[in-house]
Amino acid sequence: MTDHATQLSIRPTRTADDQPGPDRSLHTATSRDGIPSQAAHRLRRVAVLSVHTSPLEQPGTGDAGGMNVYIVQTATRMAERGVAVEVFTRATSSDLPPSVELAPGVTVRHVAAGPFERLGRTELPAQLCAFTAGVLRAEARQEPGHYDVVHSHYWLSGQVGWLARDRWGVPLVHTAHTLAKVKNAALADGDRPEPRSRVIGEEQVVAEADRLVANTRVEADELIQLYQADPAKVLIVPPGVDVDRFTPGDQAAARAELGLPPHAVVLAFVGRIQPLKAPDVLVRAAAEMLARQPELRERLVVLVVGGPSGNGLDQPEALRALVAALGVGDVVRFLPPQPGPDLARVYRAADVVAVPSHNESFGLVALEAQACGTPVVAARVGGLPVAVADGSSGLLVRGHHPVDWARALERVALRPGYRAQLAANAPGHARGFSWDRTAAALLTGYAEAAGAFTASLRSAQ
Repeated sequence: MTDHATQLSIRPTRTADDQPGPDRSLHTATSRDGIPSQAAHRLRRVAVLSVHTSPLEQPGTGDAGGMNVYIVQTATRMAERGVAVEVFTRATSSDLPPSVELAPGVTVRHVAAGPFERLGRTELPAQLCAFTAGVLRAEARQEPGHYDVVHSHYWLSGQVGWLARDRWGVPLVHTAHTLAKVKNAALADGDRPEPRSRVIGEEQVVAEADRLVANTRVEADELIQLYQADPAKVLIVPPGVDVDRFTPGDQAAARAELGLPPHAVVLAFVGRIQPLKAPDVLVRAAAEMLARQPELRERLVVLVVGGPSGNGLDQPEALRALVAALGVGDVVRFLPPQPGPDLARVYRAADVVAVPSHNESFGLVALEAQACGTPVVAARVGGLPVAVADGSSGLLVRGHHPVDWARALERVALRPGYRAQLAANAPGHARGFSWDRTAAALLTGYAEAAGAFTASLRSAQ
């Protein structure tokens, strides 16, 4: 998933103790007109586990990214449908209150597990025992049956969810967001492979979960073929986009607010700065464009919006060093992660948004940019061929060679008529994805999982 989200207004609360086609072997979790079924309405409360990153954090740097957006958007919309959501995440500061109301009906609970500081994902497995104890202790203070479903996000949370499922007697729904075997098969040059311990952990969670949520049919196939997931347990639920926040707007005004020349050729990258997201591909392509058309230097602006993350923290200045080495420091501008309204401004200011990732389970940046009426040039990997309508709302590029990317970017950015055609189609394509439908489909999937889980318990008696 890609990165960033609305900046949140949060306030402490009292704690309790004070679209794919049909397939016979896969479920596409949907409900008529995007409204949850009656079974989904019977759900009362969902426990969401997000060990390594809090939905309260600003996406775009550190470990905060598309997963944060996903949790915030789906939890908020579930609560609007009368299903309370409690999100458990690791406390990274002693100043954090035990719980925070993210939105009406959505509570974020901070669990003390390890030092009160940010830990890398490789350090977090050692804290899973403490985190699990905190989650189970919180539930133990409630009446039996407090939660109807537990939904874990990322494999670390899945390890906790597996134990919570067994202790609470409720189904476990799991969303991987990224898969180690897929990432390792498409590593960027110089990137570190995911460790064997993660691969084993993912295999365990896939085997134990009652439902596995995939963003696209491609991801569903990866779960089945690479992890031997039971096809009957895989739900295909596409993510959405906030079409109220990300809307077409005045490009000239957006550029003026960002201090960009009105007639510039603006290319933008939005996301975490790490090898997986491949911002270096855009920088190299920009250098190629200037080599092919030196006169473009007077107009070209490349915006890189985000902060170092993941393996990018090993060499946080590597991208800036590449910019200097390629001699494009005069056209590249770095911006920190942007909250929702400011991010929409970046999208509107750009002629093209590039999503050159080596792997993406979906690609929220691509949807958000298109919702703002900006064409996208994206890598033909993972879920991006679903997020981008090739030739209609943007272009897909095979591979990551700078020459191929330069040609694709030139085709859109330097041909006003073609760019206008793509821009006209982009919002309509993005509106085909809705967080309301995503939340509704998840609730339907939860209800089905709960029904099957209860039936299996009865048959075992």
